[in-house]
Amino acid sequence: MKINSSVLHLCTFLLAFSTTTYAQNHNSEKPVQTAIVKQNLDKNSLFDQTLQKIKKEVDAEIARGIDVPTPKDLAGGYTHERHKKNYATAQNAGDLYRIEKDEKYAIYIKEMLMQYAAMFPELPLHPKERSYARGKLFWQSLNDSNWLVAMSQAYGSIYDYLDKKEREQLEKDLFLPYADFLSLENPKFFNRIHNHSTWGNAAVGMIGLVMDNDELVNRALYGIKNTNIPEDARDDDGGRILKQGQKAGFLANLDEAFSPSGYYTEGPYYQRYAMYPFIMFAKALEDKRPDIKIFEHKDGVLIKAVNALLNLTDADGDFFPLNDAQKGMSIYNQSIVIAVDAAYYYGDRSPGLLSVAQKQARVTLDEAGKAVAQAIQSGEIQDFEKNSMNLSDGPEGNKGGITILRQGKPGSNYSLVYKYTSQGDSHGHYDKLSFSFYNEGEEIIQDYGFARFVNIEPKNGGGYLKENTSWAKQSIAHNTIVQNETSHFDGNFDKGSKYNPELYFSNFTSDDIKIVSAIDTNAYPGTKMHRTMVMLKNELFQKPVILDIFRLEGEKENQYDLPFYYQGQIIDTNFEINTPEELQKLGSKNGYQHLWVESRGKAGESNTKFTWSNNRKFYTLTQALGSNDRVILGRIGATDPEFNLRRDPVFISRKENVKDALFVTVLEPHGSYDPVTELGKNSFSQVKDLKVITDTPEYTAVQITGHNGERILFLMSNQEASGDEQHQLIIDKEEFKWEGPYTIINK
Repeated sequence: MKINSSVLHLCTFLLAFSTTTYAQNHNSEKPVQTAIVKQNLDKNSLFDQTLQKIKKEVDAEIARGIDVPTPKDLAGGYTHERHKKNYATAQNAGDLYRIEKDEKYAIYIKEMLMQYAAMFPELPLHPKERSYARGKLFWQSLNDSNWLVAMSQAYGSIYDYLDKKEREQLEKDLFLPYADFLSLENPKFFNRIHNHSTWGNAAVGMIGLVMDNDELVNRALYGIKNTNIPEDARDDDGGRILKQGQKAGFLANLDEAFSPSGYYTEGPYYQRYAMYPFIMFAKALEDKRPDIKIFEHKDGVLIKAVNALLNLTDADGDFFPLNDAQKGMSIYNQSIVIAVDAAYYYGDRSPGLLSVAQKQARVTLDEAGKAVAQAIQSGEIQDFEKNSMNLSDGPEGNKGGITILRQGKPGSNYSLVYKYTSQGDSHGHYDKLSFSFYNEGEEIIQDYGFARFVNIEPKNGGGYLKENTSWAKQSIAHNTIVQNETSHFDGNFDKGSKYNPELYFSNFTSDDIKIVSAIDTNAYPGTKMHRTMVMLKNELFQKPVILDIFRLEGEKENQYDLPFYYQGQIIDTNFEINTPEELQKLGSKNGYQHLWVESRGKAGESNTKFTWSNNRKFYTLTQALGSNDRVILGRIGATDPEFNLRRDPVFISRKENVKDALFVTVLEPHGSYDPVTELGKNSFSQVKDLKVITDTPEYTAVQITGHNGERILFLMSNQEASGDEQHQLIIDKEEFKWEGPYTIINK
């Protein structure tokens, strides 16, 4: 069925890894021309810069000629990368044809699509049998969905250029069977709540819009009925395909995967990846199906998701590597370019988003990109301020969450990320109440991320490595308590998916004191874990410090390990270091088999101090440990014959044979070193003493003493988090009264 020009141009979209997006033509029956799209923009605008860059790239590909090879490789191999390049170039060529009306771009797209149409009817499943949902052009259906998303845009761009016979051929031999393959023939892939399904939904829905096929569009929105998927069906990471009462389709993914605050349950790395199909299909629906009011859906969750995602970054714009995540993924990814421009255009035109777009140095080639470029050109730009915040998890916002504590300039000098989320589906890790800490974009206490080399074919075809399960997901790989050398929930996905920690309280109202506290009672049955983290700015310290109070209440005696994965070089310790002649593994399973022991020792007599340097700055961990406690210095890399893991160091505090335990730590940034002048400043910790004054089921009191003799007393209620509750505590005959769950007293 032939569609009109308005539908055509409303259904022209951008691919996730390309560098441009479709140009909208609101309320117009004519193709968008360069003069219309670029009106009020000069040649130095981001819009024009993006256009010229894309034109250069596409012209170079056209000169090389079209290659549609028989699929055979995993990610990173030639055929895999060639098909990716094809769909990216075709989509970009579609943008250029739509804007500049140069016929060479339409001819290029047409010839490429005809070659794929000739191949597809006889194309078997991909020869690599590695995915729970094998693709055809690619080893997994996920990548085939990437292809169809892009090619639906390219097809839409030249729809009116093709004659009726050519369109019928492409739809009969290529597009309709491809949409059916991704959906009807792969219900386990299409009918779930996961980033995979979001891509599949968008692919089927977008080609349905171009073809004016309501059946495909409805299938994308609401999923497939009567799929007969086995109840115990799993994906490649062990995640369940089905959940009790689960809905399917694009709208269900919007409802279930995002919390009301815009946090995506799989974590920011996969939220970044999923934002492309979410945003692009939403833009299509906003134009073609305004009755759905997609940008208002779930109280505008898509716009909130963009804001949440931008806040889940360090000072350099890199995403915090929570759950399965590659370090270095950032706001400069094309998916975020699309998301930022759309959030600005369809949202409240927040000027803070313009500063993000300016850093990205490119925009989408549509009305959203035009609006952003024009606003920047007009001087409307403001800084995007990242503040301390809570981001809830779960469809209703009641499945735990993430808290980010920040201190410093708008870019955030110091960022503490505290994780008390739900499992995070199949990409989740067993890391309840874990944290990481950043100083001006530098990892100081790190989260490992995933064990994978994306698109590096020699490393397992670019896919997940076995060490992702044996190491990266395990609790000992994170900065949280590990009981009896066993991961949270025994490392069992089904157990972990049933429970989540609870936020006890948080408070960011003071510039000097930012605090968050959360409790978990399910990671280890019979053990209550309660961790409170305070970002404290005080004259006692040169720079803001982190006070970390981790309480454990157990029904039986246990061994508790608390690791800190620091980045840098050891400078000084106040405990004896015993380096063995031969390295031994810390344990035999649950991630312990991947840690070499470089030293074992007793905790310090009063406090345990550990100082290291990183990028010419100093950091000290001061801990109030007992005389029977142990300290372990370790390094990742044991049981790793293929060198799949980084050789990162770790400092571990250990308490043995105790039911209840309290780990109190001050993480203190201090000083600097100049290699030119060869001068070190403030290389010693400012903490003279860290002491537990009181610890009962009701209250905990901690005292920090500086070298100048000044003291800070932190008092906290362990059982009542109400902000208006009155508390009274007597310590050494001195009475303390306060309101709310905590107080800090300078003495």
